[in-house]
Amino acid sequence: MPQSERLLVLLRHGQSEWNLKNLFTGWKDPDLSPLGVEEAKAAGQRLKARGIRFDVTFTSALSRAQRTLALALTELGQTGLPEQRDQALNERDYGDLCGLNKDDARKKWGEEQVHLWRRSYDVQPPGGESLKDTVARALPYYCQHILPAVLSGKRVLVAAHGNSLRALVMVLDGLTPATIPAMELATGVPLVYRLKADSTVESKDVLES
Repeated sequence: MPQSERLLVLLRHGQSEWNLKNLFTGWKDPDLSPLGVEEAKAAGQRLKARGIRFDVTFTSALSRAQRTLALALTELGQTGLPEQRDQALNERDYGDLCGLNKDDARKKWGEEQVHLWRRSYDVQPPGGESLKDTVARALPYYCQHILPAVLSGKRVLVAAHGNSLRALVMVLDGLTPATIPAMELATGVPLVYRLKADSTVESKDVLES
């Protein structure tokens, strides 16, 4: 694969044990569920089937993203790659909601309020971050560390979380504060971007199968 392709792959971690239980997770650190393990492996298999290889990886400070990365790289036969971990790529911090069942939260605060916390751009849950807050830490990290690696010709894999990856997709796909909250990222599905020299997107491929 020629270096000029400027390859960037974003991968949301596989299903976690708390995803399975319908709990707000945030900065809590549950492991992957058995399905999540299989999703991470499948991601690696899909990338391998397309001949995609990597030079460097980035992930969050949370184990579900780190394990997803490790499982995918094992399937690729690429263990031991340089790996940078940073909490800038952590999931959005849901504050007082962390550990609560989403249905129980709706009963306590009401459907409309919980929906506002989950799907608005700039409304913070009690003690937590809005999506705007998450963008404010993830995007500078992308610009300072991830993007320069891609533009230098390195093939980059980022394994992180639904909301921290939304921050990156927001810029890559040209989404707005009005449209980004509704965009869903499936667990374990690689998003394959190839960038132009000016850092805009040349192509995007969603590896759903």
